[in-house]
Amino acid sequence: MGTRRVRLRVPNPLRVSFQSVCRGLVDLVLPAACACCDGLLSASDEELVCGRCLVRIVPLTYPLCVRCGHPRLTPNVPVPRDIGATVAAPLSPCRWCSRLPPWVRAVRSVCRMDQGTGSAFVHALKYEGWSRVAVPMARRMAQLHFPADVVTERTALVPVPLSKTRERERGYNQAELLATALGSHWKLPVLTDVVGRVRNTVSQVRLTPSDRAANVSQAFDSASLAAGRLSGAHIVLVDDVVTTAATLNATARVLIDRGVRIVSYVTFGRAPDDGDRSVPDLDLDQD
Repeated sequence: MGTRRVRLRVPNPLRVSFQSVCRGLVDLVLPAACACCDGLLSASDEELVCGRCLVRIVPLTYPLCVRCGHPRLTPNVPVPRDIGATVAAPLSPCRWCSRLPPWVRAVRSVCRMDQGTGSAFVHALKYEGWSRVAVPMARRMAQLHFPADVVTERTALVPVPLSKTRERERGYNQAELLATALGSHWKLPVLTDVVGRVRNTVSQVRLTPSDRAANVSQAFDSASLAAGRLSGAHIVLVDDVVTTAATLNATARVLIDRGVRIVSYVTFGRAPDDGDRSVPDLDLDQD
């Protein structure tokens, strides 16, 4: 038998030096800038966003509702003086939970949209074409604490779909990018062909809660092939921001009609409600 000769490729020192010089020139002429604040990235910044913007993400303030994940108490609800009594003390019904249908198990979001850099992340991803910003956003979504049954039962991620027109204009669906990156952390499949938008909707930014619900009513439909795949499943819907949950609820309704047993929601940002606290309730002086 003949012997197989293995050729080792030895790096050319001159080529390596030339490539290093070229990279240095590119960095000098076109220095990398943060997608959120436009500040220069340092050598320790491994992504398209700088460390300053990452640490300035403002999380939702505790205590949070165990179901909907919204800041649980408002200025109209007094906090017991004895912190140890907060567990046993009954709380008034959560006003944010009232927006959710009974088949929504849990909702979680990373941060506030009215403080810190959360809105800058969403804007960079959604409107400025920085698709790779979805990676650090999804990493923080993956760290959210869900009830144990959600972690055990969730079977797949479904991104909220965009209309074909808007997806062509944007070049991608930001919810799908987040779901794909999140799926790699949670080791879950991402289903992009089980629900779609059947009509265009106007931007929800300036709509009232009731107008938002009407705007997305019957805007989604599910493919017939989804029925068998979704039967009895616990699906987690993924989107960039939740405001009134109208879009998520409309999408989830379609999945429930196709046999999904229960749905949870996960988003990066959450728009504030009137009366939300901007600091943890238990840090306030109750005198």
